[in-house]
Amino acid sequence: MSTPPPGKLGLPELAAMKSRGEKIVMVTAYDAPGARFAEDAGIDILLVGDTAAMVVLGHESTTVPVTVEEMLFLTRTVARAARRPVIVGDLPFGSYQVSDEEAVSTAIRFVKEGGADVVKLEGAGTSVSRARAIVQAGIPVMGHIGLTPQSATMLGGFKTQGKTAERALELVNQALELQQAGCFSLVLEAVPSAVASRVTELLEIPTFGIGAGAGCDGQVLVYHDLLGLTEGHLPRFVKRYANLSGEIKGALAAYAEEVRSGVFPDDEHSYSMDESERAEFEAALESRSPVNE
Repeated sequence: MSTPPPGKLGLPELAAMKSRGEKIVMVTAYDAPGARFAEDAGIDILLVGDTAAMVVLGHESTTVPVTVEEMLFLTRTVARAARRPVIVGDLPFGSYQVSDEEAVSTAIRFVKEGGADVVKLEGAGTSVSRARAIVQAGIPVMGHIGLTPQSATMLGGFKTQGKTAERALELVNQALELQQAGCFSLVLEAVPSAVASRVTELLEIPTFGIGAGAGCDGQVLVYHDLLGLTEGHLPRFVKRYANLSGEIKGALAAYAEEVRSGVFPDDEHSYSMDESERAEFEAALESRSPVNE
């Protein structure tokens, strides 16, 4: 990996924040305005998540349909707009499952072509091997366990994971395996708070909760969810901090009404012309021969 540019939040600082008990903030980002807004708000990490499949690209599924090329485009866009936050490229389904070699190749593309600082992959099991291979290639990896949307069907749907003692212990083991593989951090999704807290205590690397309680070292939410851009049912762990969908629809409706009624544009939103130049222009038009003559 190349040396981070000046001002970039370094991964060692994230570990130091964990040791100091300082909470780390992560949010998803998919475009330049969102990246700039997040940076201005002091967000530490921007996750270019495969949730883009639903919230940006309009698919009904949140993860599986999005392609590597689409994710690279979004990652490049975010990376161009943000300076301090760590940019996480989310490896989409099918781009790393086949082999360690494919995983490394995809990760390299996200760093080289997408401008990502690090990459994220889901699951444990074979993903431990993938994470280890990517780290050995010199690219930092963020792990992700608990509810892993790319494999939600195998998990029985979008349900809380680790609710039994046996399953909770499996999550602990998965977390430790990913840490040993070299992951610099770990996302815990839809995990009981008590389990997430214990995992966080056992790990040396930072954890990020999404529906995993306050005991994690940091939190992550989807940009569109927290801003109220997503409509309809939302998971229990989502907190809306704004209702932008209502404001946006109201503004668009007002614009449409003013255009149709002739209120917009008015003089304030139009450009004027010097009267002498206008008179010359009109005279020149009058002196022209009809086009069809």
